[in-house]
Amino acid sequence: MKKRDKIIYWIATAWLALGMLATGIVQLIQTKEEIALMAHLGYPVYLLTLLAIWKILGVIAVLIPKFPLLKEWAYAGFFFAMSGAIVSHLVIGDGGKDLFGPSLLLVLTLVSWYFRPASRKTNNPS
Repeated sequence: MKKRDKIIYWIATAWLALGMLATGIVQLIQTKEEIALMAHLGYPVYLLTLLAIWKILGVIAVLIPKFPLLKEWAYAGFFFAMSGAIVSHLVIGDGGKDLFGPSLLLVLTLVSWYFRPASRKTNNPS
C-alpha cells in the first residue's frame, strides 16, 4: 500500500470514526434536538437508541485490527444509515444544511472503505 493511500485511509477513517461516535453519543443521550429531528423526519424516538448503539459498535469494528468481515458489515451499516438519512431529508424537502452531515459521513465511509489496507479486507490472502 502506498504511503499516500495510507494517509488518505487514516484521515478519512479518523474523521469517520469521530463523526459516527459523536452522533452516536448524541443519539444515545437523546438530546431535545435529536428527538425533534426524529419527529421532523417521521421516525419513532426509539430508533435513536438503535442507531446510536450500531454506530458506536461500527466505530469499534472499523478501528480495531483484524476481523475484516465485521468491518465490511460496519461499513455497510454506515452506508445504509447515512444514505437513509440523506433520502429521509430529501423526501420531506429539507435543504442543504440538513444534508451536509450525512453526506459528509457517507463520503468518508466510501473513502475509508476504498483506501483500507489489505489487512482490513475480506479477500486478504494472508
